[in-house]
Amino acid sequence: MSGTGLLRAPHVPRLLGGSLVGRLPAAMATVAIPLTLRGTGAGYGFVGLAAGLFALATALGGPLLGRLVDRVGQSPVLLPAAVGHGVGLVAVALAPTRPAVVLLGALLAGASSPPLEPCLRALWPDVVGEEALEAAYSLDSASQELVFIGAPLVVSACAAVGSPRAALAVGALLGLAGVLTMASAPPARRWQSPPRAPDPLGPLRSPGLVILLVSLTGVGTALGVLNVFAVSYAEGHRMPGGAPTLLALNAGGALIGGVAYGAWAGRWTASPVRRSILLTAGLAVAYGFLCLTPAPPFMAALMLLTGLFLSPVLAAGFVLVGSLAPTGTSTEAFAWLVTLMNAGVAVGAALVGALLQRTTLPWAASCGAIGAAAGLAVLLLGRRRLRRPAPVGPRPVQRV
Repeated sequence: MSGTGLLRAPHVPRLLGGSLVGRLPAAMATVAIPLTLRGTGAGYGFVGLAAGLFALATALGGPLLGRLVDRVGQSPVLLPAAVGHGVGLVAVALAPTRPAVVLLGALLAGASSPPLEPCLRALWPDVVGEEALEAAYSLDSASQELVFIGAPLVVSACAAVGSPRAALAVGALLGLAGVLTMASAPPARRWQSPPRAPDPLGPLRSPGLVILLVSLTGVGTALGVLNVFAVSYAEGHRMPGGAPTLLALNAGGALIGGVAYGAWAGRWTASPVRRSILLTAGLAVAYGFLCLTPAPPFMAALMLLTGLFLSPVLAAGFVLVGSLAPTGTSTEAFAWLVTLMNAGVAVGAALVGALLQRTTLPWAASCGAIGAAAGLAVLLLGRRRLRRPAPVGPRPVQRV
């Protein structure tokens, strides 16, 4: 089934649309919190502290909320999380000059960020069935680029009409609307996770899943490198729109790649493991070309190329996460994927930022290729362990 066909399937537009809208606030906050604080005269040290606390709380809270979803269901977790997330963002908007309130608001907003991505990916097998699962994951990975494109645009519009503080309030409302749309859908209300083993490690007790997550952390590192690399490249080259144009081209390439990959879903002859290896290799090669730092027209093409591989890599990874996660841990497993990808982004950004102060742009760009290549090496070395663990019990049939 193609992406267009999936969008006509029952519940899919509502679930996907609600998830995308509900994910906007977290992406908006990464821009709106620094802008709000700088607008009130806060120093960069405090701005970095608040932004870092928000990111850290989001990373740590995701797996914990995912584990809670696996235990009690989606709607009972998503709705309170949306309220807590919104309260945290509004607190920052209302009292940006009070450091204690800002830090507590950022902590609350991050820790209670609704785990919409993991919940949606846990729902796909029951909503579309196994025969269309890979197409659904492809549509999912491609459409998330709309969040990264849309969030800065919404913040810019709010800042133009009012102020960055308004963007935080708008984000709180959008988050609540998106979560209500998704959490009230019949598949989300009825979803129940199969019983899970009483193991504190949860999905991380699966060696194959750990190998896959470490590999995708390398992909995240490449993404973090790209974000900073684009800014540095744009400062030294005349290009319409600068770094945002480069990153938008990368996101557009990811959107195209995800749609194209999904169109071939069901016709692949290679196994998901082999596909992941080949696609990650392609991503590493594409990032390697960035080391050439060519003229802007060619750099624009390279940005599209790196994006073309990204969504297929993620879609293949989603399939493997779903199969490698121990029974009853799928939501938490997908939450760990989000957390470790974001950790990789942070590492990549910090690494390339440090290198840019000491070396040339091509050497800094090589960090992206090295990150993707490291992810590929982990896959190759651990490919024999990428097998589904023994289930605890039979998976109940979900009726949605």
